[in-house]
Amino acid sequence: MTTLLSFAALFASIFLVQMGSGSLGPLDALSGSVLGFSTEEIGLLGSAHFLGFFLGCYVAPRLIGDIGHSRTFAAAAAIGAIGALLHPVLEGPLYWALLRVLTGLAIAAAYTVVESWLHAKTDNQNRGRVYGMFRVVDLVGGIGAQGFIAILEPASYVAYNIVAMFCCICLLPLALTQRAAPKTPTAPRLQPIRALLLSPSAIAGIVVAGVTSAGFRMVGPIYGVENALTQGQIAIFLASGMLGGVAAQYPVGWIADKTDRRLVLLGLSGFAAASCLGIAYLVTPGDATAIFLAAFLFGTTAFPIYSVSAAYANDFAEPDFVVELNAALIFFFSLGAIVSPAISAWLIALAGANALFLFMAVTHLLLVAFTLYRMTRRRGAEPREPYRYLPRTSMILGRMFKAGNGGNANRED
Repeated sequence: MTTLLSFAALFASIFLVQMGSGSLGPLDALSGSVLGFSTEEIGLLGSAHFLGFFLGCYVAPRLIGDIGHSRTFAAAAAIGAIGALLHPVLEGPLYWALLRVLTGLAIAAAYTVVESWLHAKTDNQNRGRVYGMFRVVDLVGGIGAQGFIAILEPASYVAYNIVAMFCCICLLPLALTQRAAPKTPTAPRLQPIRALLLSPSAIAGIVVAGVTSAGFRMVGPIYGVENALTQGQIAIFLASGMLGGVAAQYPVGWIADKTDRRLVLLGLSGFAAASCLGIAYLVTPGDATAIFLAAFLFGTTAFPIYSVSAAYANDFAEPDFVVELNAALIFFFSLGAIVSPAISAWLIALAGANALFLFMAVTHLLLVAFTLYRMTRRRGAEPREPYRYLPRTSMILGRMFKAGNGGNANRED
């Protein structure tokens, strides 16, 4: 307990970051709808966010090396606050897309600072407990941010001021803590080609996870608007998907530790495709209860795919490639996340709201086909370490588990 309390400032900061950043995407989608943005323009905002997120993941470790953890976090909070505050000032989809690049960069930098700090200040005896609490705080903040959407008025100064307020308040816990900042880390190298050759099926799963997560979070509010959901119901819809993902982690992890992880990936992706098709063809528009249940089922099947894919990739990784592999996984996740909102929104404009889930169903079916093909090319790796759920938050987090396993490559990013 003393160990966890000593990290209270970091946990409080990341909770506040999540509350602000997690509500900005849905708020932008709803605000864009109110202001008359086209569906494609709203999708562009989601893609811009993940472009900024990737840039932040790449730049932040180097920035920490130059100016340190505390200054980097302060810069990230300032950039995030500016990006939120300028939304009501610079109205227009192109301006907002540029602002979303800034806020995406800021969010990635903030997570990189916190995760690097946690890694440097933990050891093998307390690393598991500290990470477990970090994961709980991150999830509670994410779910809370979706619920927060229910009370934010779209396209209003007040709503964006509140988001900016969270960006400012997140500075206070770190500014007031007496814990010294750690030494600066070495930035991980980015080797996506090596990661792709290591496990093509795992990388395919990572890309599909990016498509799924970004499409649901960034374009899901448009689906809700098109299906006559109220703002409060859209918040429940988004939170239901996240809760489904949380609920599935333990049973999925138990199964993934007992069998070929590609079989788990096949099952998840197949059921995810089925759930997407069910939402598109079986759920009655306007039936809020059915939509909530369908979103929960979708979350249970689609959201664990990242962790299963990452676990499978790590089963093949050599000890000297663990951190770089984690960086490459974030790279491929970002690729899927960047293209997904723009494509999803374009398809909705072309064919209606159900096109969002039809698009995701197609990506999961392609993953099933590719995984089956890869299973004919080589034997699967035996699971080496217990499955772990990891947030897709920075290129640094993998270091915590490399250290926690005594340098073994057998942990999951």
